[in-house]
Amino acid sequence: MTDPTTTPTAPGATAGAHAVEITGVDKIFDTRSGAVQALEGIDLTVAAGEFVSLIGPSGCGKSTLMRLVADLDEPSTGTVTVFGKSAKQARLDQDYGIAFQQAGLMPWRTVADNVALPLEVHGVASAARRDRVAHLLDMVGLTDFADRYPDQLSGGMQQRVAIARALAEQPRLLLMDEPFGALDEMTREKMQADLVRIAAETGAAVVFVTHSIPEAVFLSDRVVVMSPRPGRIREVVTMRLGADASGTSRAARTEGLREERAFFDMVTAVREALHGAPVGGARGVETR
Repeated sequence: MTDPTTTPTAPGATAGAHAVEITGVDKIFDTRSGAVQALEGIDLTVAAGEFVSLIGPSGCGKSTLMRLVADLDEPSTGTVTVFGKSAKQARLDQDYGIAFQQAGLMPWRTVADNVALPLEVHGVASAARRDRVAHLLDMVGLTDFADRYPDQLSGGMQQRVAIARALAEQPRLLLMDEPFGALDEMTREKMQADLVRIAAETGAAVVFVTHSIPEAVFLSDRVVVMSPRPGRIREVVTMRLGADASGTSRAARTEGLREERAFFDMVTAVREALHGAPVGGARGVETR
């Protein structure tokens, strides 16, 4: 079995390819009242191992863009590639895992069995499956809950199970659509810290949709700020936080970062990009 702490190169992937490359993408939906342009002129690359958040007003096309990457929908024009492959081929090769706002666990399966599901579907041998599940549950801090059922877990614990399941097949890319949106603030901040650690441990690239500016700033290498519909990329803000500015790994980010001046400055920078102009109010105040 492959070392569970590494993310192998998938068959057919182009060496050194970006995790995600989006070029000239438009998305138009046909509705009863006429055509609706959800996305226009999207150009974006996400490097291997990079954490990129998408943020913007409701209806700006953040989730639509993620669906295009996941091959759950197709662009009207333009191209989307994942590790140098078409989005469809990347889906078939299980190059990415997905986690949504709702954990989507099967209530009749235990925590361990929920995490194991993708491995079962793809015929992984039982011994290797047990080893992989044990590693993942340890990674998300749920070893002692392997035999519990979803309704015996808190919301945050259910989301940790969903993340473990998304990582089951060692994807090099994790797509996350507001996975912490329904959690209380304390649990949400704990999950953010856990995700920073997990992304560092696995080396996976992450594309993360959120409405929370502080969340995007804490998690990301870059924050992509989108305009109201039709969604365009208004600005890409590179995060310069604490030790990161001197080249230290993102894994060095800790809870104390939220109290640093650099964090407030980055929150302000993203808020101003989102509003298209300097905004008043206290630094660091969350805008959803």
